[in-house]
Amino acid sequence: MKELIFEETGMPEEVLKIRESDRPIPKDHEILVKVTARNINPSDIMFIRGLYGITPVLPSSAGFEACGVVEKADATGKFEEGTRVMFTTIGTWREYVAVPAEVAIPVPEQMPDEIACQAFVNPMTAYGMIEKSGLEEGQWLLITAGASAFGKFAIQLAKEKGIKVAATVRHDDQKDYLKKIGANLVINTEKEKLQKVIAKHCAGGVHVVFDAVGGALGARALSSLRNKGKMLVFGALALENMPVNSGLLIFKGLTIEGFWLSSWMEEIDSKSRSQAFLNVFGFLMKEDSQIDIAGKFPLVSFKEALTAYNLPGRNGKILLIS
Repeated sequence: MKELIFEETGMPEEVLKIRESDRPIPKDHEILVKVTARNINPSDIMFIRGLYGITPVLPSSAGFEACGVVEKADATGKFEEGTRVMFTTIGTWREYVAVPAEVAIPVPEQMPDEIACQAFVNPMTAYGMIEKSGLEEGQWLLITAGASAFGKFAIQLAKEKGIKVAATVRHDDQKDYLKKIGANLVINTEKEKLQKVIAKHCAGGVHVVFDAVGGALGARALSSLRNKGKMLVFGALALENMPVNSGLLIFKGLTIEGFWLSSWMEEIDSKSRSQAFLNVFGFLMKEDSQIDIAGKFPLVSFKEALTAYNLPGRNGKILLIS
C-alpha cells in the first residue's frame, strides 16, 4: 500500500515522502479500513512540524481524520465487510488503516465521502464549544479565523441557536460569504481595528470568544469581551503565545479556558455523546448547510495538495482521496 511518512519533524513539504508498505494486520478488536478520503486540518500540519499536543513517534504517518470501507471485520463482528465508516486515529494518510472497532462510526448512507471525512473534528468541536460556552439566544460570539472550516461550522450552528456571531477574516472577499451563512458581523483585521468595530456593534463587548489564532489577534479578541466574558482557546495558528493583560482578567472578571475535543468527549456521558453525533450529522445532511471543498488530490499528489492548502484566502477543505 501507499502511505505518506515523515522521519523527522519539519515543514510538510520538506519532510513528507510517499512509500510502499505492507498492509497493517488488524488485531481481533480492530477493523481493517480501506481509506477513501481524508481532509487536511491545521492539527495535521502542526503534528508534522512537532508543534501539536501529541508528539509523533518517528517514523510516522500523518492525518487524524478519515473515512473508508471495512476490508476486514473485527472478531466480534461489530462492523461487516463493506461497511462505510468514519474514524479518527494517528496516521490516516495511507491507503489502509487498522483501527479499534469501538472508535469507528458508521457513515449515514446519504453522506458522501467528501463530507464523511470531515464530519468529526471540526463540526464536533464547533458543537462542543457552543455547548460548553453556555451562550444563549441573542448573545454575541466572536470567532477568530472565521473563514476556516471550523469557523464556518460554528457560524452555522450558532445561527441555528439564535446566537449573534462576529467573525474575523484577513481577506475582504470572505466577508459576504460568511454573512450569507449566518455571521452578523465580519471584520477584516488587516484593515479594521477589532476592538473598535466590536465596541460599535456589540454594546459592552461580546459574551464569548472562540480563539484559534493566539498571538496578537488573540489578545485583541480578549480585549473585545464584556465583563464576565469567556474565551475558549482551541488553536494557535499564529504559532505565538497570546500576551495576556492581567488587568483585563482582574477588573473585567474574564475567564480563559482551553478546549480539546478529545477531552470534552471524555467528560460528557454516553447519552450526551450520542445526542451530539445525532445533532451534528443532522446538520451536515441538511440541504442548506454549507460544507466547502476547495480541492481533491490523490495521495501521490500530496505536494500539490499542500500547495493548495497554503493558498491565501482559500475557501474550503483540501482532501486527499483514494
